[in-house]
Amino acid sequence: MNPLKSTFKTLCRGALLGAAVTLGLAGTAQAHFGMVIPSSDMVLEKGEANLNITFAFAHPMEMQGMPMEQPTVRIKDAGADKDLSKTLKATTFLGQKAWTAAYHVERPGVYQIIMEPRPYWEPAENCYIVHYTKVYVAAYGEETGWARPAGLKTEIVPLTRPFGNYAGNVFQGQVLLDGKPVAGCDVEVEYYNKDKAFKAPNPYMTTQVVKTDANGVFTYVAPFAGWWGFAALNTSPDKMVHQGSHKNVELGAVLWTRFVDPVKAQ
Repeated sequence: MNPLKSTFKTLCRGALLGAAVTLGLAGTAQAHFGMVIPSSDMVLEKGEANLNITFAFAHPMEMQGMPMEQPTVRIKDAGADKDLSKTLKATTFLGQKAWTAAYHVERPGVYQIIMEPRPYWEPAENCYIVHYTKVYVAAYGEETGWARPAGLKTEIVPLTRPFGNYAGNVFQGQVLLDGKPVAGCDVEVEYYNKDKAFKAPNPYMTTQVVKTDANGVFTYVAPFAGWWGFAALNTSPDKMVHQGSHKNVELGAVLWTRFVDPVKAQ
């Protein structure tokens, strides 16, 4: 064979392989996250008591939004479980339909803000996605009850206090499905890259992935300050119909928590 032709074929094969790898890597970057982000996760005084809460669906590290129909939203603590769904107002988040709500924190407590969205059809994955999403807000010095499950279809129960953590702290959570721990479950981790402050050096770095152990427990260390989301993914045994065909349903248990930098003494 002509050596020049042989070299050309080798280069073509390399280019095709490189394109395939690039496409494969691009696929790894498309992690979905339900998002519940309050204006503050710690209320220390009356001036911070009026929370503004954003409810959205997005790729948070890449800052790409997806449309979300009106979800069901509630806020609960040890003494109350209040439905906020009727108070939601339509807004946009990363250029896509999202929702917002206001809530006034009146008394000490640890509040769980919980969102259950309508099923989202994802053509790229040929399935529906339902992410049960929650965040914790601690108020006026109270910090009991944060390890109490909310009783969701699937959820992450924090084993590390889900507020008041420094960047670099170890964070642990337990994944529950129908109230039972899920072993060997993938947990995707992404940073809410607000203002696009960071750039992933390559697609593998966009979404971090850890697995749960035999007791459904995962461990992660947040490398820098900000909001971090944890999404534990399982497939529902029940299917949903899309255009006459039965499709899988991805059940996501999503937890958001904020890590902060220490403040230097003056």
